[in-house]
Amino acid sequence: MTPTVPFTIATWNVNSLRMRQVRLLAWLAEKKPDILCLQELKMEDGLFPTLEFQAAGYHAVCVGQKTYNGVALLSKKEHGAPEAVLAGLNDGDPDTEARIIAATIPGLGVRAMSVYVPNGQSVESDKFAYKLRWLSRLSTYLTTRCDPAQGLLLGGDFNIAPDDRDVYDPAGWRDTVICHPDARAALAQVMGFGLSDALRLLRQEAGIYTYWDYRQLAFPKNLGLRIDHVLCSTSLAGRCVEAVVDRQARKGQQPSDHAPFLVTFGAPGGPPGPSQTP
Repeated sequence: MTPTVPFTIATWNVNSLRMRQVRLLAWLAEKKPDILCLQELKMEDGLFPTLEFQAAGYHAVCVGQKTYNGVALLSKKEHGAPEAVLAGLNDGDPDTEARIIAATIPGLGVRAMSVYVPNGQSVESDKFAYKLRWLSRLSTYLTTRCDPAQGLLLGGDFNIAPDDRDVYDPAGWRDTVICHPDARAALAQVMGFGLSDALRLLRQEAGIYTYWDYRQLAFPKNLGLRIDHVLCSTSLAGRCVEAVVDRQARKGQQPSDHAPFLVTFGAPGGPPGPSQTP
């Protein structure tokens, strides 16, 4: 399965789809990504606005959860209905948290996943141990269910800043669940399957962020973190032509604390190009 046409994938932690639905639909009408990975739906499946997304021109699949978590994948109708939809890690673990959904987008020839990695709360807590265990399970999921040679995309909130360039205050964040060496190593293990960080294929500078706390004027001061990522397989890495954080979507009334991150892949054989963050 090798993708043959240009396309754009976006990922966005909406921090409650109910709160952000009107904003999201307006954003879709403007940006028109081919694939959209959503996280933190904070709603059960029965409340998911499938019909509204269909009216906007998108197929949608989701796995929801009351109050917490929840992930979804949207794809343009013109690319065909998502196939081989799989929710959860399906490894026999009793964990019931709604954190991953995968589907094949037939018209694009890619397998896409929307991922919401546990935050971990504090390094000393059981929740951090759960975060590391979940990432280890994700790594096993990839090696047992996926082919690194196929067009594979993981978009989501990974709750990990890969290195110090991705944090406004590296010293202050060094021993937190976002930057702890064990968390970074766990993400590196996942990427060791054969995945690249799409942003770093194009840009190496510090200060590109996707998340800003609601408190202490973090967004106006650009006190941010880069924890939302698109990871792509080798067959796609050479086609990555643009990676953009949509800071405008973090502005206005009742925004999510995350901004959408969009990555565009060109046609096979096209040269990679520079990316800009507005």
